[in-house]
Amino acid sequence: MTLQQLEYIVALDNHRHFVKAAEDCFVTQPTLTMQVHKLEEEMGVTLFDRGKRPLEPTGVGEIIILKARQILREMKEMKAFIQSETESLKGEFRVGIIPTLAPYLLPLFVKDFATSNRETLLKIQELQTEVILENLKADRLDIGILVTPLNDNQIREVPMFYEPFLLYTHPDQALYESKDIALDMLDGDGLLLLDEGHCFREQALNICKARGRGNFMGIEYQSGSIEALINMVDRGMGYTLVPELAVDHKETISNIRRFVTPEPVREVSIVVHNSFTREKLIGELHRCILKNIPESFVSQKKRFKVQWR
Repeated sequence: MTLQQLEYIVALDNHRHFVKAAEDCFVTQPTLTMQVHKLEEEMGVTLFDRGKRPLEPTGVGEIIILKARQILREMKEMKAFIQSETESLKGEFRVGIIPTLAPYLLPLFVKDFATSNRETLLKIQELQTEVILENLKADRLDIGILVTPLNDNQIREVPMFYEPFLLYTHPDQALYESKDIALDMLDGDGLLLLDEGHCFREQALNICKARGRGNFMGIEYQSGSIEALINMVDRGMGYTLVPELAVDHKETISNIRRFVTPEPVREVSIVVHNSFTREKLIGELHRCILKNIPESFVSQKKRFKVQWR
């Protein structure tokens, strides 16, 4: 039994004529006749008395056609509901964003988004990636903004932009003398890192191809804050890697070095559970964020995406 077959018997009841019913359903008369016959065979009943003119449903046919109308009506209502859901921006939505993005990305777009979407309330939490994924799957969050790819078959990723990694160093460091940095110049010695659990830490280690421990001159230092790492470097302690948005407003531009092409980048995406249906909300967030970040983050220049999982 298919919805199409139910539509055929309802049309046949409406018109009481095979040709007119077929025209109403935009199919040929033989097709409609064959499908109605198949449905009758499957059910083991005769739905229409073909010996009468005009055609009439049988007693059992009247009951089945009534149920068919109810099913088709409910399907129509469901489609309308789904369309309303996918196109609606009204409501309260729970958003998780990773700590290495939140302080730098949120100030760029949240005011714009709030001004343009006054019926939408975003309740934003700063959480590590694994917690965001756990909460998306448990329906404690609606949307995540984090670094991908995740390679999780329960999660849908909507890539937005590619943020470059930059080297942040101090004049006392040898790397300061190089204007362009190649990846093979980094060996992990003196590299200051974020704490365990941050995807940015894993990406930094992958870039350096070293399992560094944030060690500098007998001091092992790991932090949950990129700002803390930058402040340590400013005082002559080693070097660190930073996302470009973290230093966009800094006065200490002389401490920043870019990597040679293709430069390492992190892919930043909106992520949702596969069951999430608010497509318009995803699209509006995507539009607002891209509108307020550097154009170079979405350009087609050569780069390579650093994995972390």
